[in-house]
Amino acid sequence: MTDFRLWEHWATYAPDDIALVTAEQSWTWAQVVHEIDSLQSTLQCSGLTPGQVICLMGRAERKLVFAYLACLSFGLRPAIIAEQPEQQLAIKLAALYLPDENAWLWDCRDASVHRLDSGPVSLARGRALTLPAPSKVENIASIIFTSGSTGHPKAVVHSAAQHLASAHGLLEKFRFVKGDSWLLSLPMYHVSGLAIVWRWLSVGATLTIATGDFASDIAGVSHASLVATQLKRIVDNRWPTDLKRVLLGGSHIPSALITRARERNIETWLGYGMTETASTVTAKRVDDIPSSGRVLPGRKVKLQGSHILVAGDTLAKGYYWQGELKPIVLTHDWFDTKDLGEWVGEELRVIGRADNLFISGGENVHCEEVEAALNALPNLSQSIVVAVEDEEFGARCVAVVQSDQTPKVAEMNLALTSSLAKFKCPVAYFLIPESLSQSGIKVSRAQVKKWLASHQSNYVVIS
Repeated sequence: MTDFRLWEHWATYAPDDIALVTAEQSWTWAQVVHEIDSLQSTLQCSGLTPGQVICLMGRAERKLVFAYLACLSFGLRPAIIAEQPEQQLAIKLAALYLPDENAWLWDCRDASVHRLDSGPVSLARGRALTLPAPSKVENIASIIFTSGSTGHPKAVVHSAAQHLASAHGLLEKFRFVKGDSWLLSLPMYHVSGLAIVWRWLSVGATLTIATGDFASDIAGVSHASLVATQLKRIVDNRWPTDLKRVLLGGSHIPSALITRARERNIETWLGYGMTETASTVTAKRVDDIPSSGRVLPGRKVKLQGSHILVAGDTLAKGYYWQGELKPIVLTHDWFDTKDLGEWVGEELRVIGRADNLFISGGENVHCEEVEAALNALPNLSQSIVVAVEDEEFGARCVAVVQSDQTPKVAEMNLALTSSLAKFKCPVAYFLIPESLSQSGIKVSRAQVKKWLASHQSNYVVIS
């Protein structure tokens, strides 16, 4: 890992530059290295040895950043996970450890305590740790779990080289340089959050840790990864900010929002990517062409029929399973994303997930197509469309939206007639609960389906 200890490089050549900022204090690169060295001592005293898997629990805390880098420096295999119910945690631990192997967890949410626990699901302290020799899976820089929306989550493995290839390819187009600061507001257990850390390391800029007070967090940074709803809050409230560029998630960004952001001198960029590709595959500065942009350097994209296939330097090493690396299923070196798309000139337009396609009255309906039409309307800032059973057509869709008030079906569908066939228009609208809209990343369709199924009885959600 020596070649990828970029924090040591910046500490040598720019020791007094500000590397990391929280609400309480700032750290220079020299101080960052000192903190990492201290945490390495904690790891060594714990009894862990290089090559072992350790679960880092947290979201986007300063301590999680330092713990992650300390694990890399020490040669551990960091799996970043969220706080979650014990049953969900057990599924992840079963992927990371052998049945008779103790699990290791470092809870990074409490900044005042360094706690390393060992044990199975209970995470009991003080148990003897007996492990087999580490497998011959080299250069693991991260283990990130997929969302598991179509089954059990998979433990995706990337090397430092793959993370850096992802960072370099994006930053060839999306300018982020020394002297800039990127807000770490996305969770590091999500690949889009971890990608921010590697972009920061690659250029030696400043990483600003979010506090949760979005208006305050956004005030002093030059770059941020946001969803359209957050950008709308910035421009609607006229919050003071030094933002130069934002990288947006999602498929359709209302043109009025882009215009208002431009008036604030904020460049808006849109990207497409996934866990297996270490985040972004295509990107562009948002314009009037409805697409997710051009293929970034270091990546390859082709269409097989309408299926999007990817390859290149950022593609994951494989899936981790109990000490072994299971290969990603490839077709002649290409990975099928299960997304559907089409070319618009040299730009890729993502139509949607293959499993988000349903049949209504014999016609194909893509959930993402309906969402794009909804998001173009001025009174909506976000929408998730799901299929429900219908006696006449087999299936129709309902929309769960973010808006000031629950939309009326007749009014909304009248507004959609210019862009959607009638059978594609939602038969009902629900408001997104606040509990699902605060993560800073696109709302999970699986979570929306689960919420919808349990909060109404008029429609049967198709899983």
